[in-house]
Amino acid sequence: KNPFFSGLTAVEKKLAEYKCNTNEAIQLKLVRFPEDLEDENTTFNPEFSHQVFGDDEVAFGYKGLKILLYYIAGNLSTLFRVEYTSKVNEKFDCVEADDVESKIREIIPPGFCTNTDDFVSLLEKEVNFKPFGMLLHTYSIHEEAGEDITYQIYKADMTCPGFREYHKRLQTFLMWFIETASFIEVDDERWNYFLVFEKYNKDGATLFATVGYMTVYNYYVYPDKTRPRVSQMLILPPFQGEGHGAQLLETVHRYYMSSPTVLDITAEDPSENYVKLRDFVHVKLCQDLLCFSPVKLMQGFSQEMVTEAQQKLKINKQHTRRVYEILRLRATNMGDAEQSRSYRLDIKRRLIGPYKKKQRELAKMRRCLRPEEMTNQLNQIDLNLQHEQLEESFQQLVSDYRRVLERLAQA
Repeated sequence: KNPFFSGLTAVEKKLAEYKCNTNEAIQLKLVRFPEDLEDENTTFNPEFSHQVFGDDEVAFGYKGLKILLYYIAGNLSTLFRVEYTSKVNEKFDCVEADDVESKIREIIPPGFCTNTDDFVSLLEKEVNFKPFGMLLHTYSIHEEAGEDITYQIYKADMTCPGFREYHKRLQTFLMWFIETASFIEVDDERWNYFLVFEKYNKDGATLFATVGYMTVYNYYVYPDKTRPRVSQMLILPPFQGEGHGAQLLETVHRYYMSSPTVLDITAEDPSENYVKLRDFVHVKLCQDLLCFSPVKLMQGFSQEMVTEAQQKLKINKQHTRRVYEILRLRATNMGDAEQSRSYRLDIKRRLIGPYKKKQRELAKMRRCLRPEEMTNQLNQIDLNLQHEQLEESFQQLVSDYRRVLERLAQA
């Protein structure tokens, strides 16, 4: 045995003990009361940390690493501390620990606390924090404990006193919960900010806690219109799954609906969850329009649907088509062979569009290539595969659509 290699593995073993998963090491909190600091139930962790700590999401050089990022629930004043039980020593271990602190400092704005006492004294001033901007919508959600909790949605911009600093603290959450997050150029006046707050009581006073937010960029459309595009949307983890995303998106639609210069609302690179949310909100908004009555749905997708959804609700053509497909599914008796066949054909006709385009491209290639280079077999395989893929896409869509309809039935 080569003693060098066995020696190496011992060192490697030792060094491996100093690797920490950063998704576990980072501990986030939204603090309302001093006792929240000690309460494990108020802690949550990032879903992602690769944008700060690299693709393997590992910090090297520490045992028992804790990266504490605690925020006061409303104005998001921050406590940042790094704790660990031991750290590699450059003198003895000849390796250097990652500079965790400077990596975090790159994304959180300056002016944070580093000790708990300062943080707790800031917490006492939280009673003065009020939401920014203009109140758009108030709603309440019935909690398991039996009480109704009130939430409010505001529209803010950079002219609101204190909002710029607050937004810098708020957007740090994007790094941990949106896979491809980036900070926006806030000096561009075309950004709109929509914020969700929860009202809560503390010692007889009403306070506000940050729940989530959405940023929307107003693109110019020639000659005199705008097309708002949803850029980022985040409901903070302690509030997820309670319906705030739907409330927020619907409120944003209602805000733009009243504006004659707005064409329709789009989204930048939407996630799967966002698409589900959008389907639900769009269908909820559209279901009462006359052009989506069961009789009209059975006659097929129409220009009337496109026009009405765009003019009244600021929903674009592509999204209106999805709304039509979801509402038509609801109006269709899938147990009836004729109705179900008609529905299937209608959807597959849309799904086959991209395939048809591919067929045309193949036909063009065929004209350029010698016959022996393009055998007939290729087309045959292609067709069978197409049918399989089409059927798969159709089944997937129907199950997505059913989920939207279930949620709608409960709303």
